Amino acid sequence: MPRTLSRRSSRLPALLAAAAFFFSLPPHLQSAAPPHSKEKEKPYGLIFGTVWGPDDHPVYGVTVRIRRATDKPKKVRWELFSDHNGEFAQRVPAGERDYILSADLKHVKSADGRTLHLVKEVTVHIYNDEREDTGLHLSF
Repeated sequence: MPRTLSRRSSRLPALLAAAAFFFSLPPHLQSAAPPHSKEKEKPYGLIFGTVWGPDDHPVYGVTVRIRRATDKPKKVRWELFSDHNGEFAQRVPAGERDYILSADLKHVKSADGRTLHLVKEVTVHIYNDEREDTGLHLSF
């Protein structure tokens, strides 16, 4: 007559595998409570914007350049691209400061092949750790 295993002994390999996996994790992942970091995240400001085309639709893939107003015009601090909604976002250090936003349109043309131009550079003033919304407008 064949010997049958009890329910308890059939769960033993699964429990051993789970315990081995749990104890192979780094210590900060073994607890159920979230890890408490002694270092807090530094505060920051956020520049959020949208690139608008001549037809007032958002434009994808435009290179947005951000520099401090006190820096030389050619010294770009951040360079990013507008997403499929024409939006971009950049964290900047907290504190009162002006930033100038521009667009690099060397490789951007409208659907009918016309060259696009930035209407004007945009100045954004950050007071501290806040979000500032803005827009860059393009024309023919």
